[in-house]
Amino acid sequence: MGAEKSASGDTDRRMGRRALLLGGTAAVVGTAVLARERLGWRVPGVAKPREEGAVDYRGARWVAASEANWRRADRPDDYRIDMVIVHVTQGSLAGAVRAFQNPRHQAATHYIVGQDGRVTQMIRELDVAFHAGNRAYNERSVGIEHEGFVDRPRDFTDAMYASSARLTAGICARYGIPVDRAHVIGHVEVPGTDHTDPGPHWDWDRYLGLVRRAATSAPSDAPAATSGPTPGGTGV
Repeated sequence: MGAEKSASGDTDRRMGRRALLLGGTAAVVGTAVLARERLGWRVPGVAKPREEGAVDYRGARWVAASEANWRRADRPDDYRIDMVIVHVTQGSLAGAVRAFQNPRHQAATHYIVGQDGRVTQMIRELDVAFHAGNRAYNERSVGIEHEGFVDRPRDFTDAMYASSARLTAGICARYGIPVDRAHVIGHVEVPGTDHTDPGPHWDWDRYLGLVRRAATSAPSDAPAATSGPTPGGTGV
């Protein structure tokens, strides 16, 4: 799983949304320079509309992560999305959901893919999830957890590979991300991380082949923002 402290994320959010008050009038002074040089990100002009329980991928079920484990943003207007990062939960899907709902966990991914192929979305792609252990990589990526353990190749089922590949194909299509190993990477490849996932048993050749195949499949495989929170909570 990802492991990034949320304190810096919360600070970024407060600073990034703050206007400079001069004589009782809100004024933005040198917005572009301020954002780039002092805040490190661009403040979007208008916040994107949001709908409670909406998902970014058709077929995903929505279970909200704790707000302590992500930062509100308006991607790709404020941050360009050009990467998908593959994780492994080191546990069950239900355990990962509980962890991401826990504000003390201080980390979460946008999606979790189960061994049966079920897709759970916990953070909107608009927003920055604390999943990579690297602020810059968090801001430019979508994170996907996969249920299982890095040292158990049997956990990486056919259903998981196929479902995750369709999910990644939709993300890549939506943001114009090339389907290659420079843009679809493992958590282990993030600079500064101490994680090893997805581990030596993750079949990258197979996975990218499935992503490319899904990218040319029927339109029904494409993601779409739909409303549909899971009744009664997590549903796991």
